[in-house]
Amino acid sequence: MAVAACSGPPQPTGGDPTTLPPTTASATTPGEQATDPAYAAFYDQKIAWKDCGGGLECGTVTVPVDWARPDRDTVDLAVARHPATDPSQRLGSLLVNPGGPGASGVAWLRGGVQAVVSDAVQARYDVVAFDPRGTGSSQPIDCMSDAEFDTYRADPADPTTPAGLAEETEEATRFAQGCEVDAGLLLGHLGTVDVVRDLDVLRAVVGSERLDYLGKSYGTLLGAEYAGAFPQRVGRLVLDGALDPSSSSGDVALVQAEGLERSLRAYAEACPQRSDCRLGSTADAVVQQVRDVLSAARQQPLPTSDAKRPLTAPLAFQGILATLYTENTWSLLDSAVESARGGDGARLLQLADAYAGRQPDGTYSSNLLEAYTAITCLDRPVDASPQAMQAQAQQLEQRSPTFGRSLSYGALQCGVWPIPPTRTPAPVSAPGAAPILVVGTTNDPATPYVWAQSLASQLSSGRLLTWDGQGHTAYRRGSACVDGAVDGYLLGGVLPGENATCTS
Repeated sequence: MAVAACSGPPQPTGGDPTTLPPTTASATTPGEQATDPAYAAFYDQKIAWKDCGGGLECGTVTVPVDWARPDRDTVDLAVARHPATDPSQRLGSLLVNPGGPGASGVAWLRGGVQAVVSDAVQARYDVVAFDPRGTGSSQPIDCMSDAEFDTYRADPADPTTPAGLAEETEEATRFAQGCEVDAGLLLGHLGTVDVVRDLDVLRAVVGSERLDYLGKSYGTLLGAEYAGAFPQRVGRLVLDGALDPSSSSGDVALVQAEGLERSLRAYAEACPQRSDCRLGSTADAVVQQVRDVLSAARQQPLPTSDAKRPLTAPLAFQGILATLYTENTWSLLDSAVESARGGDGARLLQLADAYAGRQPDGTYSSNLLEAYTAITCLDRPVDASPQAMQAQAQQLEQRSPTFGRSLSYGALQCGVWPIPPTRTPAPVSAPGAAPILVVGTTNDPATPYVWAQSLASQLSSGRLLTWDGQGHTAYRRGSACVDGAVDGYLLGGVLPGENATCTS
């Protein structure tokens, strides 16, 4: 459907929309939601909001480290809210999570509420973000020094050889031990199972009877698992860039490999049509340039402006990956690959550092990658036997000839993790939950579209909205059609029709 045919935000094509009853801002006392008196103190707490600049108010919410032992250690979660700009029309609080896992919700909100939700949603909701336990400013885990983390990220060892596998195993063990020493008891309680319980406390302490929520990327897994655990407390949930709760660790790697390869192909097909891209006259030629960069870095790290930090293959992969999340960064990949093909790895190193949050002074702005590892290892069991990793490596290279080798042996880190998984992958149906809007992008490199299809079909009340587009997630990424559909649900309870699709 052509955008020009619409007199307002374009609407998705598909079946007729569905209108739901109004959301409830607040009804019961938060403490009444607790299922056990031992948890009442957490549900009854009040947030001491204080102005923290940028139109935001900040505070903390206390939760138990171990939900099975609420009388023991606690952890304070950093929270921030952007109050509704039209208080007279306020619907309630909208909790938001940017994903990761391990990303700071507070930092996301500080980066600009406009990138999180539309003006219309800002007017009628307090937008509330939080740093999940172990991340951001919520007792963040710190597994290595900055210099050690540089080495960990750049490790060029080849795990397909016995010596390389031994070196990577030693490095992974050192990382895991550092996390355990720093985090202690908390390390075993960073997974989604615990954060779901935290999310229910957050719902209660902001005064909501039901959870209204926007989750992106990993935030969709958190939202889906919340619906599974507390179906009767589901309000308006929007899950954008979905993960599949039933996917095993191995399945995740294979599907993501395919998604990355498709995204690279989309970039490569567009490249010859752009005057500023000089990597080749055909898509195949452009893809080969990228593959040649990775191959060259494996054979011999490329020099950069920092003699102590040459561009190894893992860093080259991180730099390329950083540019595939949105079309807006494709031009950065043009110049970085062109420079690398000329023997200069500096631009790809800059992109890799930006992806990891490394600052020019060598410090890291967040613990995102450390938290990502800790959460992932708790959320999905792995088979880290050499035989299993070797077999999967072959599958990965078949699914993604460009990136398969870079993604291989990923199970190794969780294979040496000191804490066993706390979650078992399984479908989530959430019977009795209010309708849940799942948004999927057809060319999403990080959370492939098939996961959105799967999650929407698993949820007994799931409704899928498809964006026929490119990049990671859909809402607030330039599609008036997607934004209009999501806003229509959050503000008026109007779900898009069955099989609704927005075009680019």
